[in-house]
Amino acid sequence: MASTSTLSNIVVPDGFRIHTENSSHIMLSKEEAFLNPVQEFNRDLSIACIRVWSEELSKAKEEKWKKAQTKKQGTTSKSNGESVAMGQTDVEMPFSTLKVPKERTSVVHLADTEKQRISTTKVPEYRPYKFVLLEALSATGLRAIRYAKEIPLAKYIIANDLSPVAVGVMKRNVELNGLGGEESSVSTVADAGASLRAVKKPKVIVNEGDACSLMYNHREEKNRVDVVDLDPYGTAGPFIDAAVQCVNDGGLLCVTCTDLAVLATTNFPEKCYSNYGGVPVKTEYSHEVALRLLLHTLSTSASRYGRYIEPMLSLSIDFYIRIFVKVHTQPIEVKKALSKNSTFYVCTNCQSHYEQPLGRMVSKAHEASGNINILFKTQAAVLSSDKCPECDSHLHIAGPMWSAPLHDPVFVEKVVHHVEESKELYGTAARMKGMLTLAKEELPSPFYFTPSRVASFFHCQCPSLDDVCSALLNAGYQVSRSHACAGSLKTTASRAELHDLFRSWIKLHPVKIEKISETSPAVRLLAKENAFDADFTRHPRTLGALEMKLVRYQENPSANWGPGRKASKRKRSTEVLDEPPAKH
Repeated sequence: MASTSTLSNIVVPDGFRIHTENSSHIMLSKEEAFLNPVQEFNRDLSIACIRVWSEELSKAKEEKWKKAQTKKQGTTSKSNGESVAMGQTDVEMPFSTLKVPKERTSVVHLADTEKQRISTTKVPEYRPYKFVLLEALSATGLRAIRYAKEIPLAKYIIANDLSPVAVGVMKRNVELNGLGGEESSVSTVADAGASLRAVKKPKVIVNEGDACSLMYNHREEKNRVDVVDLDPYGTAGPFIDAAVQCVNDGGLLCVTCTDLAVLATTNFPEKCYSNYGGVPVKTEYSHEVALRLLLHTLSTSASRYGRYIEPMLSLSIDFYIRIFVKVHTQPIEVKKALSKNSTFYVCTNCQSHYEQPLGRMVSKAHEASGNINILFKTQAAVLSSDKCPECDSHLHIAGPMWSAPLHDPVFVEKVVHHVEESKELYGTAARMKGMLTLAKEELPSPFYFTPSRVASFFHCQCPSLDDVCSALLNAGYQVSRSHACAGSLKTTASRAELHDLFRSWIKLHPVKIEKISETSPAVRLLAKENAFDADFTRHPRTLGALEMKLVRYQENPSANWGPGRKASKRKRSTEVLDEPPAKH
């Protein structure tokens, strides 16, 4: 028996509810709980990034098409020139030899007919490129439905799930949003007046099956898709090998991982290594380490198949990380991956980090031809001791992980511009603009720090963000914020130079050394001599002078919000609705 509740002429049966997100609606019962509403930001961000990527891809293909048309027209013009010369010869021939229609009585009429034919010739027009997206773990289908409805250049979406229950929910929701395939009668008169039927192709194709099997079935070049979206509960590790193979050249791979208890702590280093091929570290910048560990996994997985990744946007968001990378095929770029990944030595106390690249590139000019050859060499060790040069504490090894830039600032700028122009399309537009702006301005070097944490190592009064920024800028270093942590900064200065800054601050704001234990690392940090004295005079380009009122970080929407409990094996869903969320 259906209840009387309706939404846009939708009859809602008893025991079900309608969840609306933007222009999409899904119908769920409590037993079919697959959705986490807090992930709306994730979905909004994904739509914006994929939409901008698709428009840029279509523009690039249009440029190639125009060049091909110009070349073709040049060839045609040359052929027409030869035809005109031949035509002049034909006119000089006897009139009786010309093939003129019976109703035509002169060469002038023939010329008029030719002009009319040329004027009515259809000029070729470029058709925007429509892309295919594969969502490997679709659950309710909300994400796939929103992609189909909100991204204009989406040709169709393949929405997959292993659970028969989830597939049933997806089919119902796809039909609810008018995206399923259906026949529509179209009467036409053709010869004997036969009636033809036109078939409307589905915009969302629902598939029930194993995600990896589906992606492996698309790994042949002719079957590849343009975008793959991985949004699992927990790690995306088991799906990455299949995903990097089934994406077209220049295609987009979107990956979410919610297992930050593995990626951003040292509680399960063995699990992190098995899932991502690297070891994590427990520091204040652990969430950036999580991003770099995942990028390293994507890079090494792609390299096995002669492919390489180009990070477009990499974000640490609330209780998960979300990464967008382009996948290309080019042997020389695959080789360069050696120099884009590093291990790090991290101090257990002051959190100083020392990068150890896995390899290096050497450019060598050929004397005869002048060509530049790139050679790849192993890298010498950066440290000769297992103790921190700053505080003499033990060093731990982290990685290997991605050490190249996390974002493409040009791409991020385009996404920011799109969000600003289309605020009404996204429920989380304010936060999207804030986080994307931070990512666009973020320095590419690892890692960020917070002044309060560094001050705690010295047991000193904490300087303000403006004081720290001014001192770094006055010393000639670059400074930016980091999207991953409130109150965090990135700089081109080394950790040793940052410590010099704090020792200069302590000269102005002394610490009570008698209250610090003799065995504390702070004693060794304070005892070192400065290489330079910092100038805390207010710099005109300090972050405070450029401060904008942006929403950067999630405000708690409810008590104890965060990732929900994993669904039962019977349902195998990826996200949860109407169940008490786990504490974050």
